[in-house]
Amino acid sequence: MSDYFSVPGLFVFIVGACIGSFLNVCIYRIPENNSIITPGSFCPNCNKNIPFYYNIPILSYVFLMGRCKFCKHPISIRYLLIEALTGIFALLLFHKFGLTPAMAYWFVFISVLITISFIDIDHQIIPDIISLPGILIFASSFCFLPEMTIKDALLGILAGGGSLYAVALFYYLLKKQEGMGGGDIKLLAMIGAATGIKGVIFTIFAGSLFGTIFGILIMVYTKIADTKLRIPFGPFLSLGVILYIFFGKQLVQWYLSTLAIN
Repeated sequence: MSDYFSVPGLFVFIVGACIGSFLNVCIYRIPENNSIITPGSFCPNCNKNIPFYYNIPILSYVFLMGRCKFCKHPISIRYLLIEALTGIFALLLFHKFGLTPAMAYWFVFISVLITISFIDIDHQIIPDIISLPGILIFASSFCFLPEMTIKDALLGILAGGGSLYAVALFYYLLKKQEGMGGGDIKLLAMIGAATGIKGVIFTIFAGSLFGTIFGILIMVYTKIADTKLRIPFGPFLSLGVILYIFFGKQLVQWYLSTLAIN
């Protein structure tokens, strides 16, 4: 627990929050096919450039009380939440893995998942410009993770992409309409590259469970039993694989032990 409040822990959180600020840029600009490098940060309401001293992660939002310094237009609290979320994940990974190649690898991976998830929530798309390079990049998992091999990464890609493709094809043949986006297929292939077949199986199970629970809650809340309700699946796949990264082995062992008892 002391790692969370140590000087290295604070440094890791700050770096993570700064990366989170960059993720906000990616989430906003990539779907619009705009550069994530130029121009610099600006207010989308008044278009004024934001100086660096008004663009400090988390602190600027608090000090400016969630409003643009120039036009006083409200700024979505999601900017703050993404910065804090990325910083928290950096800190959790530091606590679990220490300052190791595995920590760096998983932080980059989770940062990509955060970007993909919020784009999927906003636009119900997972851009190929993120997922396709992601498959190649995270296939290097055997270089950073002792438990992974080249074979594991390749089989994970095939299992991840192939399993969802088979489900999508079966649904299309059955219903004559698309039920699974191609972006989800590529995302699960990327997840497979990072975690192997075991991670794919866990992610599909956990993601489907989370998605089902969320869908039921939405239908209960809105009182609309709409079988055509479109819910982005990317965030639930991301949530599933993040759960696997932190607790996968413990949860699998617990599940197997319950089967043995029964």
